[in-house]
Amino acid sequence: MRFALRTAVTGAVTAAAVLLCGPAGATPAGPGVTARIISRTTVDGTDYTLREITIPPGQSTGWHYHDGPLYGYVKQGTLSHFDSDCASDGVYRTGSTIQEPSGADHVHIGRNLGDTALVLDVLYVLPHGAPFSEDAANPGCPFQ
Repeated sequence: MRFALRTAVTGAVTAAAVLLCGPAGATPAGPGVTARIISRTTVDGTDYTLREITIPPGQSTGWHYHDGPLYGYVKQGTLSHFDSDCASDGVYRTGSTIQEPSGADHVHIGRNLGDTALVLDVLYVLPHGAPFSEDAANPGCPFQ
């Protein structure tokens, strides 16, 4: 039974990675940024959580990083993603996927520079009990 569960979860994560391939709340998220949990499970010390995140126009996730990889799918709007060098490392439109690596050396921010709400479905693959994101200071960029 345990093997079947592990196989099912592994298959679901693999499928989600292919379909989803990112961001979360952080330091501080802009006004009106919301998230809701769609599903959550823990297998062998790893939490798998699927969340829907909505970022209003002109707002952002805040600067942050993650303790495990994330896989995101842009359901609506456009995600503008920036790394700690203040450079854009991607613009992701509706239907796009994004993957965020883990670790404090991958500080980033997700911004909604458009005029419609940005809606993301994000699969978090985190050590059991880890927060969705770890706050990080603005690395010196002229935006928050």
